[in-house]
Amino acid sequence: MTGIIIQNIDDLRSEISRLEIAKDEQSAAIKKHFSSPSAIFGTIISLFGGPSSLGDLKQDFLTTISRFVLPIVLNKTLFSGSNFLVKGLVGLVSQKAAGLISEDAVTGIWDKAKALIGKISKKKKSEDTDPRIPYSETY
Repeated sequence: MTGIIIQNIDDLRSEISRLEIAKDEQSAAIKKHFSSPSAIFGTIISLFGGPSSLGDLKQDFLTTISRFVLPIVLNKTLFSGSNFLVKGLVGLVSQKAAGLISEDAVTGIWDKAKALIGKISKKKKSEDTDPRIPYSETY
Protein backbone atom coordinates (compact mmCIF):
# COMPACT_ATOMS: atom_id res chain seq x y z
CA MET A 1 0.00 0.00 0.00
CA THR A 2 1.05 3.57 -0.47
CA GLY A 3 0.23 4.62 3.09
CA ILE A 4 -2.47 7.10 2.06
CA ILE A 5 -4.90 7.82 4.86
CA ILE A 6 -8.45 8.48 3.79
CA GLN A 7 -10.27 10.58 6.34
CA ASN A 8 -13.29 11.86 4.44
CA ILE A 9 -15.26 11.47 1.23
CA ASP A 10 -13.10 14.00 -0.66
CA ASP A 11 -9.96 11.99 0.10
CA LEU A 12 -11.73 8.87 -1.13
CA ARG A 13 -12.81 10.55 -4.37
CA SER A 14 -9.30 11.89 -5.06
CA GLU A 15 -7.79 8.45 -4.41
CA ILE A 16 -10.32 6.85 -6.77
CA SER A 17 -9.40 9.43 -9.43
CA ARG A 18 -5.69 8.76 -8.94
CA LEU A 19 -6.22 5.00 -9.22
CA GLU A 20 -8.31 5.38 -12.39
CA ILE A 21 -5.56 7.49 -13.99
CA ALA A 22 -2.95 4.89 -12.99
CA LYS A 23 -5.14 2.12 -14.45
CA ASP A 24 -5.48 4.01 -17.76
CA GLU A 25 -1.72 4.53 -17.94
CA GLN A 26 -1.04 0.85 -17.27
CA SER A 27 -3.65 -0.20 -19.85
CA ALA A 28 -2.00 2.03 -22.45
CA ALA A 29 1.39 0.49 -21.62
CA ILE A 30 0.01 -3.05 -21.97
CA LYS A 31 -1.68 -2.21 -25.28
CA LYS A 32 1.61 -0.79 -26.53
CA HIS A 33 3.34 -4.11 -25.74
CA PHE A 34 0.84 -5.98 -27.92
CA SER A 35 0.18 -3.41 -30.66
CA SER A 36 2.25 -5.02 -33.45
CA PRO A 37 4.00 -8.33 -34.17
CA SER A 38 7.41 -6.83 -33.44
CA ALA A 39 6.14 -5.48 -30.11
CA ILE A 40 4.75 -8.93 -29.23
CA PHE A 41 8.07 -10.54 -30.21
CA GLY A 42 9.95 -8.00 -28.10
CA THR A 43 7.69 -8.72 -25.14
CA ILE A 44 8.23 -12.47 -25.48
CA ILE A 45 11.99 -12.00 -25.80
CA SER A 46 12.00 -9.82 -22.68
CA LEU A 47 10.42 -12.71 -20.78
CA PHE A 48 13.50 -14.82 -21.59
CA GLY A 49 15.98 -12.41 -20.10
CA GLY A 50 15.04 -8.89 -21.05
CA PRO A 51 16.38 -6.58 -23.70
CA SER A 52 19.48 -5.70 -21.70
CA SER A 53 20.62 -9.32 -21.52
CA LEU A 54 20.01 -9.76 -25.25
CA GLY A 55 22.13 -6.72 -25.91
CA ASP A 56 24.82 -8.07 -23.60
CA LEU A 57 24.92 -11.36 -25.49
CA LYS A 58 25.00 -9.49 -28.82
CA GLN A 59 22.49 -11.88 -30.35
CA ASP A 60 21.71 -11.40 -33.98
CA PHE A 61 18.82 -12.67 -36.04
CA LEU A 62 20.51 -15.98 -36.85
CA THR A 63 21.17 -16.73 -33.17
CA THR A 64 17.58 -15.95 -32.23
CA ILE A 65 16.17 -18.15 -34.97
CA SER A 66 18.56 -21.01 -34.21
CA ARG A 67 17.42 -21.04 -30.57
CA PHE A 68 13.99 -22.15 -31.80
CA VAL A 69 14.83 -24.12 -34.95
CA LEU A 70 17.75 -26.21 -33.67
CA PRO A 71 15.81 -28.05 -30.91
CA ILE A 72 12.88 -28.72 -33.24
CA VAL A 73 15.12 -30.09 -36.01
CA LEU A 74 17.11 -32.30 -33.63
CA ASN A 75 13.98 -33.68 -31.97
CA LYS A 76 12.30 -34.38 -35.32
CA THR A 77 15.33 -36.07 -36.92
CA LEU A 78 17.98 -37.56 -34.61
CA PHE A 79 15.85 -38.00 -31.51
CA SER A 80 12.48 -38.76 -33.10
CA GLY A 81 11.99 -42.04 -31.20
CA SER A 82 13.13 -40.68 -27.84
CA ASN A 83 10.97 -40.04 -24.81
CA PHE A 84 10.02 -36.59 -23.59
CA LEU A 85 12.85 -36.41 -21.02
CA VAL A 86 15.52 -36.90 -23.67
CA LYS A 87 13.76 -34.45 -25.98
CA GLY A 88 13.61 -31.92 -23.15
CA LEU A 89 17.31 -32.30 -22.44
CA VAL A 90 18.11 -32.01 -26.14
CA GLY A 91 16.03 -28.83 -26.23
CA LEU A 92 17.88 -27.29 -23.31
CA VAL A 93 21.34 -28.24 -24.57
CA SER A 94 20.64 -27.16 -28.14
CA GLN A 95 19.32 -23.78 -26.98
CA LYS A 96 22.55 -23.21 -25.10
CA ALA A 97 24.54 -24.38 -28.12
CA ALA A 98 22.55 -22.03 -30.35
CA GLY A 99 24.20 -19.16 -28.48
CA LEU A 100 27.42 -20.16 -30.23
CA ILE A 101 25.80 -19.81 -33.64
CA SER A 102 26.03 -16.26 -34.93
CA GLU A 103 26.36 -14.55 -38.27
CA ASP A 104 30.05 -13.97 -37.60
CA ALA A 105 30.65 -17.66 -36.82
CA VAL A 106 28.77 -18.85 -39.91
CA THR A 107 30.57 -16.29 -42.09
CA GLY A 108 33.94 -17.38 -40.69
CA ILE A 109 33.23 -21.05 -41.41
CA TRP A 110 32.00 -20.18 -44.89
CA ASP A 111 35.18 -18.17 -45.62
CA LYS A 112 37.38 -21.04 -44.40
CA ALA A 113 35.49 -23.51 -46.60
CA LYS A 114 35.86 -21.23 -49.64
CA ALA A 115 39.58 -20.86 -48.98
CA LEU A 116 40.00 -24.64 -48.65
CA ILE A 117 38.11 -25.28 -51.89
CA GLY A 118 40.17 -22.57 -53.57
CA LYS A 119 43.41 -24.24 -52.45
CA ILE A 120 42.23 -27.66 -53.64
CA SER A 121 41.15 -26.37 -57.05
CA LYS A 122 44.37 -24.35 -57.41
CA LYS A 123 46.44 -27.44 -56.58
CA LYS A 124 44.47 -29.49 -59.08
CA LYS A 125 44.99 -26.87 -61.81
CA SER A 126 48.73 -26.79 -61.16
CA GLU A 127 48.86 -30.60 -61.44
CA ASP A 128 47.00 -30.45 -64.78
CA THR A 129 49.56 -28.05 -66.22
CA ASP A 130 52.76 -29.80 -65.11
CA PRO A 131 55.75 -27.80 -66.41
CA ARG A 132 57.92 -30.95 -66.71
CA ILE A 133 55.82 -32.30 -69.55
CA PRO A 134 56.26 -30.18 -72.68
CA TYR A 135 53.19 -29.10 -74.50
CA SER A 136 52.86 -30.79 -77.86
CA GLU A 137 50.24 -30.29 -80.41
CA THR A 138 49.01 -33.17 -82.49
CA TYR A 139 47.55 -32.51 -85.88
